[in-house]
Amino acid sequence: MADLPAPDADAARHSQQLEALLRAEILQAGGFIPFSRFMERCLYAPGLGYYSAGSTKFGTAGDFVTAPELGPLFAGCIAAAVAPVLQQLGPDAGFVEIGGGSGAFAEVALKRLLALDALPARYAILEPSADLRERQRERLGRTLIPPVFELVEWLDGPPEAEWNGVLFANEVIDALPTPRFTLREGEVFEEHVAVDGEGRFVRQDRPADALLAAAVRHVERYLGTVFPDGYRSELLPHLPYWLQAVMGGLGEGAMLFVDYGYPRREYYQPQRDSGTLRAFYRHQVHNDAYLWPGLQDLTASVDFTALAEAGTQAGFELAGYCTQSVFLLGNGLPQLLEEAEARAPAERLQRLRNEARQLTLPSEMGERFQVMGFSRGVDLDAAFLAGDLTWRL
Repeated sequence: MADLPAPDADAARHSQQLEALLRAEILQAGGFIPFSRFMERCLYAPGLGYYSAGSTKFGTAGDFVTAPELGPLFAGCIAAAVAPVLQQLGPDAGFVEIGGGSGAFAEVALKRLLALDALPARYAILEPSADLRERQRERLGRTLIPPVFELVEWLDGPPEAEWNGVLFANEVIDALPTPRFTLREGEVFEEHVAVDGEGRFVRQDRPADALLAAAVRHVERYLGTVFPDGYRSELLPHLPYWLQAVMGGLGEGAMLFVDYGYPRREYYQPQRDSGTLRAFYRHQVHNDAYLWPGLQDLTASVDFTALAEAGTQAGFELAGYCTQSVFLLGNGLPQLLEEAEARAPAERLQRLRNEARQLTLPSEMGERFQVMGFSRGVDLDAAFLAGDLTWRL
């Protein structure tokens, strides 16, 4: 795309390697693969996928900025919200973070939990990227006092043994490889990726399998309408299975998810007939999912109604749902900002205030990002008292 900065020679060669891998897989599969598989390989192919390779993803030097990368306020508020849960569960409670990013969230959250006398017995990071694991380990080893750093461990998979505690994920569900569907003559088709005569990736629609077709019909029944022919969007029929997998043996405790998305009736609005899939590259957003595989992030917005269904199906109560702005303001953001400003040198004051604005303004992250919590055997409802929006689901 003409308005995007071209990758350098090394990055271009990296992308070409992944393109060759994808073409070979498509050929071996008979000429096409589901888009969800294409997305999975673009993001997670060992050594080549966007999250598996060593390039910088987060912050001003990467492709996008997540809330924890802005500064200490986001993680401090999350820690304040879940501290009562950890205290209710006692000294053996654990904390599992899915996808630890640069380690910025864990650093601040652990410091805040220490200050609140709510440290977990262990802080586990479920991180599939070996490169990110090393970055997290280096950062936390450098910034945490040794007794706190010793609580941190990295998991190769979800905790299998029984455990009680808090499961947390920020901007994780949007990166789950998602099937895309469309309608033709009232029938459900699934988007696939093929290769044309010039070796370019092209879209190909094929009849959907029973799981995806049933999931689309479920959404139609919920909406009380049918999708018109040509309507195209995303749907995660495997979301309940993913959730039950990542929680592992979680018994009593809470789950908290932060991501961008909509309730179902807003997600599948008639005018949103091309879906929500988009690519992030060098802080620019575009819609060419086939451009430079491995060099750009691919994401789709979250259907929070589907997440609510998945959480309750897993045996948890829906504790609350609200915008990120309401959640942070209701869980101590003004007080944290005041404390941070009192400690900060003069040159950092404006940065802190900009961070608070970016986290809460409707035109920034404040309303685009949503927070959803689940609980079992503990009370998380207080974290959502500032403005629960479950009625929108």
